[in-house]
Amino acid sequence: MSRQRIMSSLAAAAAAGALTVVLPASPAAAADCAAAWNSAAAYHGGATVSYKGRNWTAKWWTQNETPGGSSGVWADKGTCGGGTSTPSQPPASGSCNHPDWVAGRSYAAGDVVRYTDGKLYRAEHANPGYDPVISTWYWEPYTCGGSSPAPTTPAPSNPSGFVVSEAQFNQMFPSRNPFYTYKGLVDALSAYPAFARTGGDTVKKQEAAAFLANINHETGGLVHVVEQNTANYSHYCDRSQPYGCPAGQSAYYGRGPIQLSWNFNYKAAGDALGINLLNNPNLVQTDPAVAWKTAIWYWMTQNGPGTMTGHSAMVNGRGFGETIRSINGSLECGGRNPAQVQSRINAYQKFTQILGVAPGGNLSC
Repeated sequence: MSRQRIMSSLAAAAAAGALTVVLPASPAAAADCAAAWNSAAAYHGGATVSYKGRNWTAKWWTQNETPGGSSGVWADKGTCGGGTSTPSQPPASGSCNHPDWVAGRSYAAGDVVRYTDGKLYRAEHANPGYDPVISTWYWEPYTCGGSSPAPTTPAPSNPSGFVVSEAQFNQMFPSRNPFYTYKGLVDALSAYPAFARTGGDTVKKQEAAAFLANINHETGGLVHVVEQNTANYSHYCDRSQPYGCPAGQSAYYGRGPIQLSWNFNYKAAGDALGINLLNNPNLVQTDPAVAWKTAIWYWMTQNGPGTMTGHSAMVNGRGFGETIRSINGSLECGGRNPAQVQSRINAYQKFTQILGVAPGGNLSC
């Protein structure tokens, strides 16, 4: 039977009330747009979203990594909904007069400001006055009159590849002790190459923020290099260890970003790092790179009172709360000291904002 006769028969049956006919729609000019990308949502590999008139598919787990950005996590699946690949910039005002950026002033998405370098920046996301050249997830360069975008000033080269720039580090710790140098931190990264370098950009930045937030809490904002309660100093010598306390009864008090304490911790950290800290614990308060290495050693290798390392908690999606448990869970988690837990959470949320990533879930313990 010909297609024409089939269609005529179907139409006749429909007219008689025998069936409902749904005719195929004409082919779309482009694929339908998937659900819009949400910076706060977490996507697993294979998830498809739409962004700026195009569909994108995640290659692996991701959160807050913009489709089309530099992370490489999103595969471009082409134009959707018949739109263009990227919407044009909104019409610029003829005068190009925009207000000066003011730190701490709230800005809505789309607001345009003039920064101290004389260039214009547009808010991609609402923010409470973050620095346009530091929090680049919140701001993008902007030009008036349809001219080509102004070239951006490249970030200073970071041979270490650390996801926190020196400017961001300074923003996180404006009152830090000069002992805690950014160079010391960067020099310490070689001890554990997987630190803040595992997973996509979001995970790397979340791990760095989690580590630094806990460090912030332990040292009062990177202010204290040594434990302040000197009455505790003599308590940190466990003479039951076969090696004893060769540096002295009171030598193993808290030092450095993680406030490393006890002779057995100095021994374990020193053995792992190839540094004789058991006999020379003072290195942790006199050598910035050694101090940072001991903190990264604990983060990468020690479960503490928890069930996993801080590193494992962040790269496996267990959340910031698990890192608190690994550092001081026996004293703070389970409702034991909610104020201390909240202090750590507040720092983590602030640092993820500076780095331009969502904090993720499971923040508390």
